[in-house]
Amino acid sequence: MIQPAYLKQGDQVAIIATARKISQEELQAAVTFLESYGLSVVFGKNLFAMENQYAGSDAQRAEDLQWALDEAEIRAVFIARGGYGTVRLMESLSFEGFLKSPKWIVGYSDITVLHNSIHRLGVETLHATMPINFYKDEEATRSMIQALMGGLKYTSALPHPLNRKGKASGEMVGGNLSLIYSLSGTKYDIDTAGK
Repeated sequence: MIQPAYLKQGDQVAIIATARKISQEELQAAVTFLESYGLSVVFGKNLFAMENQYAGSDAQRAEDLQWALDEAEIRAVFIARGGYGTVRLMESLSFEGFLKSPKWIVGYSDITVLHNSIHRLGVETLHATMPINFYKDEEATRSMIQALMGGLKYTSALPHPLNRKGKASGEMVGGNLSLIYSLSGTKYDIDTAGK
């Protein structure tokens, strides 16, 4: 697996929306948080567009995602929020530019289809909290930024009778269970071969 470079101060990160609409006010805490780590935040040009429940039309959302994937200066792409709509963009995407300059794709929920597609290309992504929720779970947000900046060296699990002591290594795949289920048997299905 190709691991995108860890983020460092001065790096440019993008916030885009591939599903539900979002307001600038809803993102202010996330922008402040990312800037506090010395990151330069840029927005997709259609980020605040609205079409029914979506952050703009499929074409607008796809344009922002393609721009973020292709732009070499962007080192991480944060998907603003979940919902529904990312799967509608997948057929129009090209990953050629992304593969020339791999970057972190960060989020959960609806973007499981994007995580799965990129995983099949052999590039790591981060299933983590989204900008709309940065202020709601400070521990998850801190862990996410530590992972992106290379400071999270291990993870642990809460005690449970089925846990077993020991070490494990390998590729971890996953995502939103309902999306994994609905993508089963499609070209966006999670790749579990050898895992």
